[in-house]
Amino acid sequence: MNEHKKNIVLGIESSCDDTAAAVMIGDKILSNVTASQSIHEKYGGVVPELASRAHQQQIVPVVDAALKEAGVKPKDVSAIAYTRGPGLLGSLLVGSSFAKSMAQSLGIPAVPIHHMKAHVLAHFIEDANDSPPPFPFICLTVSGGHTQILRVDTPTEFIILGETKDDAAGEAFDKAAKMLGLPYPGGPEIDRLAQNGNRTFHSFTKPVVDGLNFSFSGLKTNILNYLEKNKRRNENFIQENLEDICASIQHTIIEMLIERLKQASDQEGIKHVALAGGVSANSGLRNVLQNLATEQGWSTYIPPLKYCTDNGAMIAMAGVIALENGELGSLDMAATARWKMD
Repeated sequence: MNEHKKNIVLGIESSCDDTAAAVMIGDKILSNVTASQSIHEKYGGVVPELASRAHQQQIVPVVDAALKEAGVKPKDVSAIAYTRGPGLLGSLLVGSSFAKSMAQSLGIPAVPIHHMKAHVLAHFIEDANDSPPPFPFICLTVSGGHTQILRVDTPTEFIILGETKDDAAGEAFDKAAKMLGLPYPGGPEIDRLAQNGNRTFHSFTKPVVDGLNFSFSGLKTNILNYLEKNKRRNENFIQENLEDICASIQHTIIEMLIERLKQASDQEGIKHVALAGGVSANSGLRNVLQNLATEQGWSTYIPPLKYCTDNGAMIAMAGVIALENGELGSLDMAATARWKMD
């Protein structure tokens, strides 16, 4: 995996509310630029129409900044990789249309990339790990829109072992934070407050789901009912116990993820275990996985924080791998809000 052909790839990410672009040569990052959208904070969540408008405003300066920082001229780019899906359709259309138009004008391939596969493939960026995970490995991918356990057999072969039946772990964090009156994005706020809280303050009910699958919808209802019940007894309940409540919520979600991860490792007989996706930035989840390495005999792979949240580098890395494997796509491939991984 380290002997990549020296293709120069521009990666463009626009699946949600971050406009990002990166330039890679082989598996080495030359630039990685992201423009975030603060406009959604006052709404407590991403507003799709506002997100797509912001992408339209930001994509030209972000791509220009990535090329200039890398010291690369457009004519030197070998291919443009872009997020085709899954994600918010309006946001995806901005990035994909720009990427395909630019690629067509330069006479180079436009490479459609699956957003969640790109999160996994970020592990193969040169500075992501001391050494990348060997195949096959188990990967827990957790984000605001997705929660899956994958068996990754090759850079292009992903088998879904389990996934959420309703809401994603990241959504559960954000919705719980909203119930607590915390600012958006709420997941990082719960993580920050949980570090000083007592995780055994309250034991939330974990939904029972078949196989290696997840469900977080029932947990959200359980949290809401718990908060409403205690606020009726004490209107200051949340403020007086905020850190402990956050610690209990975070502990429950992490337990649900780790229980399935252990089952997947045992079922597949694979001891190489990786994290990917925005929620892999959660300090509690990272710490638990690191502590499990010795107990379970695992080799663990946790990406740097800069490659956890949505970024152009992961799209560029996936583009490099797609080029090597001849997976170029075509200009008539439309952006899609839902795109099955396997």
